[in-house]
Amino acid sequence: MNWLIPIHFLLVTIFIAVIISVRRPVGVAFAWIFIVMTFPLLGISLYILIGERPVGRGLTRKIKRMDREYAKITEALRQQYAPERLKLPSEARALSLLAESKNGTPVVSGNKIKLYTNSLEILQLFIDEINQAKESLHMEFYIWALGGDADRVGEAVIAASKRGVKCRVLLDSLGSKSWFKSHWPARFRRAGIEVTEALPIQVGRFQFRRADLRLHRKIFVVDGSVVWTGSMNLVDPRTFKQDSGVGEWVDAMVRVEGPVAAQFELTFSFDWSVDNPKITHFNDRRPPIAPYEGAAIAQELASGPVYRDDILYQVILSAIIDAREELTITTPYFGPDDGLLQALMASARRGVKVTLIVPKLNDSTLVAWSSKSYYQDLMNSGVRIAEFHGGLLHTKSLLIDRRIAIFGSVNFDQRSLRLNFEISLIVYNDEFCSRLQILIQSYLDQSEYVDPLAWAKRPAWQRYLENAAHLTSPLL
Repeated sequence: MNWLIPIHFLLVTIFIAVIISVRRPVGVAFAWIFIVMTFPLLGISLYILIGERPVGRGLTRKIKRMDREYAKITEALRQQYAPERLKLPSEARALSLLAESKNGTPVVSGNKIKLYTNSLEILQLFIDEINQAKESLHMEFYIWALGGDADRVGEAVIAASKRGVKCRVLLDSLGSKSWFKSHWPARFRRAGIEVTEALPIQVGRFQFRRADLRLHRKIFVVDGSVVWTGSMNLVDPRTFKQDSGVGEWVDAMVRVEGPVAAQFELTFSFDWSVDNPKITHFNDRRPPIAPYEGAAIAQELASGPVYRDDILYQVILSAIIDAREELTITTPYFGPDDGLLQALMASARRGVKVTLIVPKLNDSTLVAWSSKSYYQDLMNSGVRIAEFHGGLLHTKSLLIDRRIAIFGSVNFDQRSLRLNFEISLIVYNDEFCSRLQILIQSYLDQSEYVDPLAWAKRPAWQRYLENAAHLTSPLL
């Protein structure tokens, strides 16, 4: 058995060299080195599965090729709408410029944005939109769950397709695995609905494609002129994950009419082209010019690995640093890196009223323990932490000085900020921010603030579990 020792040493040495060769945050690198050295077989297996950020060589080439083609369209949009940025207050212009960098889309005015907070009402409104659609329905979600009113949405899409509406459905392979195993895909295709499975998990290809990079966007575009986006998947909260013991999931969505809807249509078209194996080039027409419907200035922010790498992280970091009076975050999963943590602490210490709202109960035990490991440092800096007890708070939002809102699918963790394909709407509008503030206050009314003094006296075993879970935070 002595021959196992040099093999073990050689394997560990090789993988440590691989980890070091890829420049990454120090905490992430040391976490992987610790796992590989302590549990070689498990650590090496995990690293092969999720250690890098590849989506596969073929898909990477396809994304990069299509991104060059996509860039011609976004460049035209940025030139067309360049004067719109001048309508923003000076403190917002820099953020908008950062969000449109690396082939992003620009700010546009003339949008009508309405916030919805009741999931069952949202599902019924989806059905109403589908029933009234005249030309096209484009649906892109992480999860389409079975049962309840989510099935009613599916029936409405089938009826729309039968009356001549062009319907396309793009769902994440892992998040919607139960849906793909059900009778729904066959029913959709028989009705003439195009269905594409995003980032399919293929056994035997893990060494080429990371298994946990997911399409986490929530986009529903109607006739190219109306878009819904936010935190909600196509799920009925009365039936979704009721065995997790956290209560119903609490979500929010926005309905947008106006030019920014065309940006979401463009992102859907790009994702559809990337994930559909029959399409080799992105030569989609320019997005439709949606009519001006309101006064709100807004901007879409799409992000993901391979393309627009780390732009989302930079936007969030800049928004925290730019806050002058108040900063409020709602997120179900909280796992910042040191840069974001220090930015939050610095904002609180320079007088910004920083509030973090997270669910009291979480469907991921490891994430829950890891999130709590940040509490002490945050509260010592003056950050207020509120734990929501009205269900699993799933709304993802960042409200800066009640004047700028970042709202969408992004969790405040490293998975969303660096790994997943995400979508956000940045709104530069006082009226919308006021409505979002009312929603946030309703969450606070169902929350309890963590008492810093009581928290400091928590049992030693709890601190130990939090710190142990914290070691995994760079990998979650």
